Amino acid sequence: MNLNYWLQRLSFRPTCVLSHHAKLGRKASILNFGGNNNFILIGAYSFIAGQLCVFRHGGKISIGDWCYIGEGTRVWSSCSVYIGNRVLIAHNVNIFDSRTHPICPRERHNHFRTIMETGWPLKINLGEKPVTISDDVWIGANAIILRDVTIGMGAIIGAASVVTGDVAPFTIVSGNPARMVRELAEEER
Repeated sequence: MNLNYWLQRLSFRPTCVLSHHAKLGRKASILNFGGNNNFILIGAYSFIAGQLCVFRHGGKISIGDWCYIGEGTRVWSSCSVYIGNRVLIAHNVNIFDSRTHPICPRERHNHFRTIMETGWPLKINLGEKPVTISDDVWIGANAIILRDVTIGMGAIIGAASVVTGDVAPFTIVSGNPARMVRELAEEER
C-alpha cells in the first residue's frame, strides 16, 4: 500500500475511501483538499498509479470496480468526475472537470497568487462541468479529457487525443480535437 496514503490517514488528513481489494501504487498521489474522505471513492479491485485531486472549493471523484488509472495520469475535480466499472486509463492522461484557472488575466493572476500565499481558495468559479466516463471505456496514453464530456460505454479514446465533446458508446475516437474513427463491430463489443 502507498506509504503517503497511510501517513496522511495517521495524521487525520483526508484521503479517500478504498473499497475491498482496491490498491494504490507506489507513485499514486491522493490530494484531497476538500476535507472529506468521501469526496474520493475508489471501487473494489481498482488500481491507482496516478494522481487523484479534489479541490478545496468543491469536487468529487468516483471510480468504479476493476479500474486502472495509469502512472502519471491526473484526475482533477472541482465539480464531479465519475468513472464507471472496468475502465482502463493509460499513462499520462489528464482529466479535468473545470478550466483549472479563470479566463480573465487579472482573475487568473489573483487565483495563482492566492494559491501561493494562502492555499487553494474556498470560493472560485472555474467553469466547472461534470465528466462522466461510462463502463468498459479504454483511454489511451497522453489523452486529455476536458470538462462537460460524457464518454459512452465501451468507447475507445486513441492515444494523445483531446476530447472536447461527448463520445458515443462503442466507438473509437482519435485526434485533436477527437473525432470518430469508427464504430466497434458487434463482435468487438
